[in-house]
Amino acid sequence: MKTNPFFKNNKNNKNRNMNPKEKENINEEELKSEATQEEAAENEEVREEETQEEATLTEEEKLAKELEEANKTIEDQKDKYLRLSAEFDNYRKRTMKEKAELILNGGEKTIGSILPVVDDFERALKNMETATDVAAVKEGVELIYNKFMSVLAQDGVKVIETKDKPLDTDYHEAIAVVPAPDKALKGKILDCVQTGYMLNDKVIRHAKVVVGE
Repeated sequence: MKTNPFFKNNKNNKNRNMNPKEKENINEEELKSEATQEEAAENEEVREEETQEEATLTEEEKLAKELEEANKTIEDQKDKYLRLSAEFDNYRKRTMKEKAELILNGGEKTIGSILPVVDDFERALKNMETATDVAAVKEGVELIYNKFMSVLAQDGVKVIETKDKPLDTDYHEAIAVVPAPDKALKGKILDCVQTGYMLNDKVIRHAKVVVGE
């Protein structure tokens, strides 16, 4: 903006009309005003720099805090992993030991339940040495057999039925085929050569049978 020459000249004229002391006071005031403005500008710059430093410092503190939290999380996860790894290793060793003991002594319960039957057989054999009644001996053996089958049943063992049953290769093994005495018996089991057994619904030995044709 251009200064009006009239005002400029008027100001100059006014300054000329002032005495030296007044001029000196005016100059000092102008200098003070300029110094105040410069100081204010400098203070503003300082404040801006401080604000930027604070912002930078705050960002660094934030990153440092996030890093600290991340390291803490990593340490926690590492500790959990080590604990789980140790627990799993102990579980694996314990399971292997139990499995080995089961394989070695898995039949202990079954053997223990059969031993009384063995005792009965020993007594029967001893009595047979002096027995004269064959019917009584036969009856004793049948009782021991029934007791033995009862013990097996308690352990989940059962006989595969074959009498008048149609051939089922899941349970039966045909070792011979003979002419059927009756048409109704064609394809059915006529005789069982060897008894089959199941353990908890699993075939452990197929029944060997003769089938009619």
